Amino acid sequence: MDGTTADRFDVSRFEASRDRLASLAYRLLGSAADAEDAVQDAFLRWQAADRRRITVPEAWLTKVTTNLCLDRLRSAQARRERSASAWLPELLLDGDPMLGPADTAEQRESVSLAMLILMERLSPPERAVYLLHEVFSYSHTETAEILDITESASQQHLHRARRRISTERRRSGDVDPVAARRVVEEFLAAASSGRTDRLVALLTDDATAISDGAGLVETLLRHDTAPRIAAVARAGFKPTPAKRRLAGGTPAVHYAAVNGGPAVLFVLGDRVVGAVTFEVTHGRIATVLGIAAPTRLARLTEAWRRHEPDPPLVPQW
Repeated sequence: MDGTTADRFDVSRFEASRDRLASLAYRLLGSAADAEDAVQDAFLRWQAADRRRITVPEAWLTKVTTNLCLDRLRSAQARRERSASAWLPELLLDGDPMLGPADTAEQRESVSLAMLILMERLSPPERAVYLLHEVFSYSHTETAEILDITESASQQHLHRARRRISTERRRSGDVDPVAARRVVEEFLAAASSGRTDRLVALLTDDATAISDGAGLVETLLRHDTAPRIAAVARAGFKPTPAKRRLAGGTPAVHYAAVNGGPAVLFVLGDRVVGAVTFEVTHGRIATVLGIAAPTRLARLTEAWRRHEPDPPLVPQW
């Protein structure tokens, strides 16, 4: 095999792992753009490495990508960005290869927006160990090798991560998508018509609503009681000239599946200008997450342009 052929073969070996690496990086970083950068950096290291000395390419690439992500999480810049009370995950339309494997409940839950937000509260090593062990099925021996720690340390990180997650997450289990869509459509109809009592009935007693304020505020907007969330939703879903000016026109409202959960997207032409996602548990809504910052919608918009949506729930909002 000559040098050119060998290089093509090695590029092909990397490309065969790209989607898996990107799905791991996205779960670690919560940002599609940062995940793509980390995977590209891993590719550059792969090209520069003496590949004849790499006996298990998949393990080597996983190790490099994981540690590149951890470096990003630990960096001073990342700490400043993530301590500004304004961090939210980047949304992915269902079907995006970056969402990765969805064969187990753990794999599906790990890309839910609720879990990505919860994992942000873990330390970088805890987050890495949890994902590698629980989602990607690496043993503690393999995880320790990837992270350059002892097996005992890997076990301790996993124990702390499990304890934190089990304490704070809602256990909704797999939600019937048809039932979830029905609940979301009821919520949209009640918000659009101003039926606050119906909105309250659709929310859990401990419901939470979070918004990025269209990226115009430095901190997230958070509401934690059902009556307050209902009032905010009634005002938020009511179209006004000011909102249309901010959006750049009159968007259509579409139902979509985002990060494995139900969502409504505000679409202007072929551009997603806003998204509201919902965590549905036992027939009621536990979390409402509103995102309109363009940087958090960039990859979602790209995927939407290749998507064939159902007719809009609201043709002109």
